[in-house]
Amino acid sequence: MNLKSKKIFVAGHNGMVGAAIVRALSIAGASNLILANRADVDLTNQAAVAQFMERNAPDVVVVAAAKVGGIHANDTFPAQFIYENMMIESNLIHDAYQNGCERLLFLGSSCIYPKMADQPMQESELLNGPLEPTNEPYGIAKIAGIKLCESYNRQYGTDFRSLMPTNLYGVGDNFHPENSHVIPALMARIHEAHENGEASVTIWGSGTPRREFLNVDDLADACLHILSLPKSRVEAATSPRCSHINVGTGTDVTIHDLATTLCRVIGYDGNLEFDKSKPDGAPRKLLDVSRLNSLGWRARTSLEEGLTRTYKWFVNNRGNLRH
Repeated sequence: MNLKSKKIFVAGHNGMVGAAIVRALSIAGASNLILANRADVDLTNQAAVAQFMERNAPDVVVVAAAKVGGIHANDTFPAQFIYENMMIESNLIHDAYQNGCERLLFLGSSCIYPKMADQPMQESELLNGPLEPTNEPYGIAKIAGIKLCESYNRQYGTDFRSLMPTNLYGVGDNFHPENSHVIPALMARIHEAHENGEASVTIWGSGTPRREFLNVDDLADACLHILSLPKSRVEAATSPRCSHINVGTGTDVTIHDLATTLCRVIGYDGNLEFDKSKPDGAPRKLLDVSRLNSLGWRARTSLEEGLTRTYKWFVNNRGNLRH
């Protein structure tokens, strides 16, 4: 598929992921982009989405819109996380079919996999065990999105694809003090300690859990790559009931090593203290990306390079960050 000639609707273009995809599409020469704010269309409203999709009739839809947050937000607002995400994806996927959309890309999360999944997590681990309880509602909503795409493909012959990214970070991230993910939370905390001349920074947990991190601009590049591939090639690498594709780097680091790298990027030379009374979560979360590699894509941004770029953006935009 030549994306330059297509009318592409990026749902969620104001978020970190959606904005990165818009940047990548623009660089690739795609000029017929459909972008809509919540004032233009409420994606949780079935009638509003139906009218919007009929009026705009996109050739390609990218479902990057979602309600997202860290452990605290997921655990505090479970009803909002499951309801809003299920409504957004259901409305967009159904109306993409109704309006003859040529191709759709649904973006999920590694939260779809069981808490105690074998590592690295292959796509076949889906539905093999219980999810992490704190983000179970969000994970179930994302699983529903995958199965919606698979079901429409099986019944109607649509070309709806699903990507499951690992932990994301980068330009446009959410630095909310309570609702952010691990990289923006640690970056903001260490930056503040550096600014204030504090002797140490306390970090939750033991620092031993291992996590995989993918720069959001690499994810955007993977999205364009998968969107551009012919249907036959994607189908050959997947199966009708396991059609989703993991997106990650294939490598992970300990939280301790992540924090040490952030100190180096920020220039902080104080001490790191780990509060072992706080929960660690799963000991390891690493995606198996062999399916994506077989389709011709690999991540290119090193963790330190990505953190440096993100930190520069954070410092330059602290006054108007999303909360």
